[in-house]
Amino acid sequence: MTRVVLADDSVLLREGIARLLVEAGLEVVAHVGDPAQLVDAVRAHTPDVAIVDIRMPPTHTDEGLRAAERIRAEHRGRVGVLVLSQYVETTFALRLVEEGAGGVGYLLKDRVADVDEFADSVRRVARGGSVIDPEVVAQLVRRRRAHVPLDELTDREREVLGLIAEGRSNQAICDRLFLAPKTVEAHIANIFSKLELLPAADDHRRVLAVLAHLRG
Repeated sequence: MTRVVLADDSVLLREGIARLLVEAGLEVVAHVGDPAQLVDAVRAHTPDVAIVDIRMPPTHTDEGLRAAERIRAEHRGRVGVLVLSQYVETTFALRLVEEGAGGVGYLLKDRVADVDEFADSVRRVARGGSVIDPEVVAQLVRRRRAHVPLDELTDREREVLGLIAEGRSNQAICDRLFLAPKTVEAHIANIFSKLELLPAADDHRRVLAVLAHLRG
């Protein structure tokens, strides 16, 4: 069972997310209301994943993100980190994932409403994968549209690109889009070719390649 420590300064939201995670089959070993308590809880329980709101007391700027970075530094390879945000903040998202190690995620809080998808994202981070909200990718695509050949991608290739950036494996993309494995492999090959990216077998490296390219 995936073990989780949860941090959010909103008691109602914290309790609600904890209940959803438990109902989805995960174990919430602690839920706390500020970054210091989060760091202490992670040290005490060594969970598989720490889920943290990006904006927390006292200033409600990036305290949650800084706590997430501290956890990754202290528990590298042992504790995954999934950051939740009310709004898309691409700078924070890239800052979190570009260290080069997996076990990291950045999602909008709206994604919590789809319990199965949210629980799946938590499990992927626990397994060392990367999960990036599709809206982050969409904003980066819009920024780069004038500078890279993104217009050459077909609608289906754009769908596949978004799922790659979410950290999904080839098989997961097949299941999501109801496509055969060879079809997905062909789409991915086309995407990497059109965007001039070197293919990478590891899921996290695929995410980093896509984000690095879109970031410019």
